[in-house]
Amino acid sequence: MATTPEPPAAPPKPTWEPKQHEPPYPWLRPTIRIRLTLLYGGMFLIAGIVLLSIIYMLAAQALHDAGSLELKVGGTNVLIASDTCPQLSSATNIDQVNETIKACTAAQRQHALDTLLNRSLLALVGLSVIAFAFGYAMAGRVLSPLGRITRTARRVAGTDLTRRIELDGPDDELKELADTFDDMLDRLERAFTAQQRFVGNASHELRTPLAINRTLLEVHLSDPGAPPELHQLGKTLLATNERSEQLVEGLLLLARSDNQIVERKPVDLAEVAERAIDQTRAEAVEKGVEIRGERGSAVVQGNGVLLERIALNLVQNAVRYNVPEDGWVEVATEVRHGQALLTVSNSGPVVPAYEVDNLFEPFRRLRTERTGSDKGVGLGLSIARSVARAHGGRIIAEPREGGGLVMRVTLPV
Repeated sequence: MATTPEPPAAPPKPTWEPKQHEPPYPWLRPTIRIRLTLLYGGMFLIAGIVLLSIIYMLAAQALHDAGSLELKVGGTNVLIASDTCPQLSSATNIDQVNETIKACTAAQRQHALDTLLNRSLLALVGLSVIAFAFGYAMAGRVLSPLGRITRTARRVAGTDLTRRIELDGPDDELKELADTFDDMLDRLERAFTAQQRFVGNASHELRTPLAINRTLLEVHLSDPGAPPELHQLGKTLLATNERSEQLVEGLLLLARSDNQIVERKPVDLAEVAERAIDQTRAEAVEKGVEIRGERGSAVVQGNGVLLERIALNLVQNAVRYNVPEDGWVEVATEVRHGQALLTVSNSGPVVPAYEVDNLFEPFRRLRTERTGSDKGVGLGLSIARSVARAHGGRIIAEPREGGGLVMRVTLPV
């Protein structure tokens, strides 16, 4: 009896988004304000050291050029004494007096230079501290327009395109940057407004004829006198029309979910996952797929309808792309490392690592590029990724050993 070969192990750890390499030591990357402060203070310190060296050399040269005092003393029983040079009292002749005076003058000259150097260094250190503090304050004042630009950009990231910088002040490089940013925001606002208008018009223009077609087909199918061929054709057209409606709904949801969520409410991922499982349970029973897993409470701030769409798309894909017999889907929710985690894993065919990225592209499936399958319209994972991004999270896909996928959705709590 021939044995069935085991499926090949899937390559490890692919994801749809590139890994972000964090610096090994973030504290070694100072801000631009700190760097400007170090630049200003460093330049002052270097200039002070150069100036101090020049003054020290000039003072040493001036004292050296002044020379030492030589005495010419005559007579007998002459007493020479000095408080600053006590060695004079022990001199017995004029030559010893002159040598002693030279030694004392050199010592006093060196003492004066050392005192000058020490006090100058202390003054330089004090002025350097003041220079660094002044440089830090001035750098903050110079960079304050950049902080204003950054705050405006963050507000714009929350889909508030009505914000503008409107920077006042001299017509310098920073004002030119702010004005350029304001012009870009004007163009973005017009583009997003046009997109929203297009989505609204497309929603009306596309849904209306599809709804009319569905109504007409259902009316004809309800006619008991229709021939079987026409009845079968009506069912086929009705299924095609339903597929087109799903495609339109998916495209509209994909267009809307690419933006950040402004109004957020507490949503429990466990409850979202349960609702998604309830909607998919009948299909899972029909295909013989077991749904299991532990779902702990994981409350996030977001839109419950969109988050339910993530869970529903992942669970539906896990059920539909499964093995013919003894298939299973595991759905779990938990809070890990301060983030909410929704994990959907399933048995299924082996997924090569290089195919995982394509699964998140619209209208792409495993080993097929366009629609043509009865398992969906090819937008489920694209919508899930867009909704996760809109909530400030991400979604990662990994192949399982033996076949199937592990989908992890990470959202901030």
